[in-house]
Amino acid sequence: MPFDPRKITGRNLHWFQSVDSTMYEAVRLAAAGCPTGTVAGADKQTAGHGRFGRRWHSEQDAGLYFSIVLRLPVAAAEIPVITLALGVATAAAIEDECGVRCDLRWPNDVLIGERKCGGILTELHGDAVVAGIGINVNHRSLPEQLEPIATSIRMASGREHSHEALLARILDAIDIETERWEREGKGAIIERFRRASSYVFGRAVVVEQTGGAISGVTDGLDDSGFLYVRRADGERQLILAGGVRPCC
Repeated sequence: MPFDPRKITGRNLHWFQSVDSTMYEAVRLAAAGCPTGTVAGADKQTAGHGRFGRRWHSEQDAGLYFSIVLRLPVAAAEIPVITLALGVATAAAIEDECGVRCDLRWPNDVLIGERKCGGILTELHGDAVVAGIGINVNHRSLPEQLEPIATSIRMASGREHSHEALLARILDAIDIETERWEREGKGAIIERFRRASSYVFGRAVVVEQTGGAISGVTDGLDDSGFLYVRRADGERQLILAGGVRPCC
C-alpha cells in the first residue's frame, strides 16, 4: 500500500511516489536551507544506494526509504558516531513498533538474526548531516541473490506493518539519540551501540577493504566509534572503513 504522508504530523515531510534517491532529494533540501529534521521519502527509488555506491533494492511500496536532514554541531570526524546513533535509534524503533528484535553490525547494518533488513548512509553536506535509511518492511520475498543475506520485517514476523507508524517511531528515536549525543557526548552513543550489537566483541569476521580482506575477532570500539579487530597474529587492528561480514 502506498505511503500516506497525512498520517505523519509535526514533521517537515517531503514524500514522492518515485525518486532516483531520497539522499539526493535531502541534499537538495539541505542546500536550500531546510530546517533540521526535514525528511525526504519515497514509495520507490530508482537509484537507491548504500555505502561504497552499492545498490539498495527498493521495491515499490514494500520498504521504507527516506533521508533526514540533521543540523547538528558535528565535525566530519564525528560522523561515524552519528551513524552509530542512527543505528541504535532504528533498531530500537523496529523492536518497539514491530516487536522484532534487531542486531547491529558495525558500522551501519541493521540485522534480524544474521540477515540484513536495513542500512544507513550518513554524509556531511556543508553544515548539515544527511542520513539515508532504507528498511525492508513488507517484502514477501527478495531477489534470489539477496535471499541468503537479507530479510524483511514481514518475513521475520509473519505479518504486515505500517510504514507510517514505523517512520514516526524511527523519527522519535532519532530525536532521542541525537539529543543524547548533544547532551552526554559520543561516549554515551558508543556504549549504547556496544550493548545493542553482538558484533562489537568476540565475533569472528572478515573485513572487506580496498587493499584486501582481513580476518579476525572483533575487539571493541575506539573513542571515535571505529572497530577493533584482533587478527590471528595477535595484532589489534583499527578498522576505519570496510564491509564487515561473519567469518565462514
